[in-house]
Amino acid sequence: MSGARKAMLGTLLGTAFFGTQAQAAPDITILPAPAAAWRTVVGHWEAQAELSGDSVTVPAPTAEYARASTLAASARSTAGQREAVLLDWKELWQATLRFESRQPLDLRPYLGGTLEFDLDVAELGQGGVRAKVACGDGCERGVNLMAPARGWAGKGWQRVALPMSCFAREGADFSKVRLPFALDSTGSGRISVANVRITREAKPGLACPDYRTESVTPAMLDESWAVDWWLPRHKEKLEEKRKLIEAGTPPEVVFIGDSITQGWEKEGREVWQRHFAKLNGLAVGFGGDRTENVLWRLQHGEIDGIRPKVAVLMIGTNNTGHRAENPTTTAAGIKRLVDEIRQRLPDTKLLLLAIFPRGEKPDDFQRGLNERVNKLIEGYADGRNVHFLNINAALLNADGTLSKDVMPDLLHPNEKGYGLWQRAMAPTLDKLLATPR
Repeated sequence: MSGARKAMLGTLLGTAFFGTQAQAAPDITILPAPAAAWRTVVGHWEAQAELSGDSVTVPAPTAEYARASTLAASARSTAGQREAVLLDWKELWQATLRFESRQPLDLRPYLGGTLEFDLDVAELGQGGVRAKVACGDGCERGVNLMAPARGWAGKGWQRVALPMSCFAREGADFSKVRLPFALDSTGSGRISVANVRITREAKPGLACPDYRTESVTPAMLDESWAVDWWLPRHKEKLEEKRKLIEAGTPPEVVFIGDSITQGWEKEGREVWQRHFAKLNGLAVGFGGDRTENVLWRLQHGEIDGIRPKVAVLMIGTNNTGHRAENPTTTAAGIKRLVDEIRQRLPDTKLLLLAIFPRGEKPDDFQRGLNERVNKLIEGYADGRNVHFLNINAALLNADGTLSKDVMPDLLHPNEKGYGLWQRAMAPTLDKLLATPR
């Protein structure tokens, strides 16, 4: 690593840690190691279990749609050393294999180095995998390995090297890390991991996206659970829009966003039918979308050829949730979308909504990120063409907690939640709909 790069990372994290301290620090070896050296945890969103022996099976989630799911892990050991761990999962939208440190680790001396591991992909045709490292209290960041890992299926052990800088951002705290390595998985798959270490020296390996520009660079959603339906849904939305235009009933209001917006077609459909169907409303929400994915869709025709009175935009919770992204970066992605919508719909009033709260408690890490984004994007309103509205108080209890009666998974509204959304938004939306062009 160049001296300039070292200095930049030192500045990025508040202190330069690349001098004699870094030279003296030994590599951190996670595998092979005695079984007791690390707390190895396997789990999904509802349950987890420790791999303390040779194998462990995690009970399936209780939700009806996930009861056929399976999750298990097994260890291969030699002479008291755990050499490799196999993760086997089926039909889970999220599963994880975590190697947790029993004592906090100072990873600052390693931020100029590399996370390395061997991966043996037995099956991943319907799944994905992401390498993760903790970046502070409640903060974890990952690198998506789905594309290369699917190409490695059946080809034996493959060496993976990722720059530790992939996990570093402004404000990250690597001084007391308890999760130096994890594999998050989705869908179905069977993979083994071995020879995991964190080195002081940078080595050639896989590149990671530039976090400074990722949120503003148009891209299709590349998650395992999305690749089969995302592009077909985009084409369906183009067709839905075409039919509205040909019928002489173009949309007067369009909602743009992620799964929370897509939910108007599911949990929120009754509320939608009562209030927005009469406006020939069009909802272009896609589950899992981040700002760059919405930007791709807008640049590929989803709002072209229409002239709605109002466009409602809410996006960003997947930027902060999937990537623990810096709020300024998420806000930049939202600003890019505001500009794109204004360019394509110059006569349309834009109602920019604050990102909804997530997590049960006010101090939830990802909720805090969303609130910081909201403070930034509020400034995008000009009172004429762009209007900002924060209805989050209507979704929360008086003490700031988020109820499962409104968002059962503490992220996505149910029918009651969509009703609260519509009622809280109605005065502003009705006023904008009535405003002459």
